[in-house]
Amino acid sequence: MKIYGLIGQSLGHSFSREYFTNKFKELGLPDHRYENFELENIAQLPNLIKSEPQLLGLNVTIPYKRDVMPLLDNLSPQAKAIGAVNTIKIDNEKLDGYNTDCFGFEAALRELLGSRKITKALILGTGGSAQTVQYVLHSLSVETNSVSSSGSGDLNYEELRSTQLIRESELIVNTTPLGMYPKTSAAPDIDFEQISSDHILFDLIYNPGKTAFLAKAEERGARTSNGLKMLHLQAEKSWEIWNT
Repeated sequence: MKIYGLIGQSLGHSFSREYFTNKFKELGLPDHRYENFELENIAQLPNLIKSEPQLLGLNVTIPYKRDVMPLLDNLSPQAKAIGAVNTIKIDNEKLDGYNTDCFGFEAALRELLGSRKITKALILGTGGSAQTVQYVLHSLSVETNSVSSSGSGDLNYEELRSTQLIRESELIVNTTPLGMYPKTSAAPDIDFEQISSDHILFDLIYNPGKTAFLAKAEERGARTSNGLKMLHLQAEKSWEIWNT
């Protein structure tokens, strides 16, 4: 049996297990299994690896994308530069960390933009996913500003209200969990009156398919995308890594 899985907290909503279970069926791989491993603390990871000798790869989700890094033996250049890991390859208990979110986000964003070029973006949130988004946007020569309620960003939501950044930023990306199922009425506290048809809003959340953040943006004529395409792309990249 070859086992793969997901580590994080509160994984009942996760897309990965169903995605890979269906993938294994389609590929005719009855000896492959994908499991959710809910960890109360990332310090439990070494015990998990030892207790599951058939475990060959892991995806990593909230809140461990950064916390897992000190436990890994090697980091890919992207993971090191971003400061976040969402994919681990396991080989004889040696753990190699990768960031496939950057591949997924960039490919999904390029598809959304088409031939359009953007110069300025606003990133809502400052966690591991926000770092990934910032890394990709900087690689595309896009100027970014981050917003956080905790004060860890370039500015907080109150300070954002006194700027023109929403109007000036052609792309606004929500990397926070606000609006995720089951609390679907929540949305980042920005002034949606400043959103227009010139804007593109990208929400990394995929459940629900249309968050309150995206619905409010569509009411203002903006183009929108949820995180499902990005998830599919990063999952396929994880599978590629596990099999090379």
